[in-house]
Amino acid sequence: MARYIYMLALMAFAGMAQAQGTQVAFGTVAQDSSLPVEVTSDNLNVNQNDGTAIFTGNVVIGQGEMRLAAPRVLVVYLEDQSGIERLQATGGVTLVSGPDAAEAAQANYNVQTGMIEMQGDVLLVQGTSAITADKMYVDTAAGTARMNGRVKTVLRSEAQE
Repeated sequence: MARYIYMLALMAFAGMAQAQGTQVAFGTVAQDSSLPVEVTSDNLNVNQNDGTAIFTGNVVIGQGEMRLAAPRVLVVYLEDQSGIERLQATGGVTLVSGPDAAEAAQANYNVQTGMIEMQGDVLLVQGTSAITADKMYVDTAAGTARMNGRVKTVLRSEAQE
């Protein structure tokens, strides 16, 4: 009987996850988007005309406790060149904040709002749990993430751990 109730709860949860998305904590602390952004890469091409820079080859971006790695990152600077407006990472992206890690085909980080949109075969790993989805929206200020589009996870009972 307990197994039957567990399966019903699992199916109800899965239905809600598919319809509305799933919200989870992300990272151990809220990220401060006003912190400096440090970028390392193998190559850099700067375009002064449109206020962009393209970093390629083993790109690693750090801001506070958060790290983002990708083969290619486009940096778009604010119009007055006083800071970074947004980052567009492509080619397979890994985002790490505290003990949490996510992977996706691409990611867009709006530095001003602290919002990150990851899309394309998103995988979020938190300890022994994993969630997959089409998209993940990370609110770095709140330390949360929302998964949307064919969300899938495996829930384990305490007896299985």
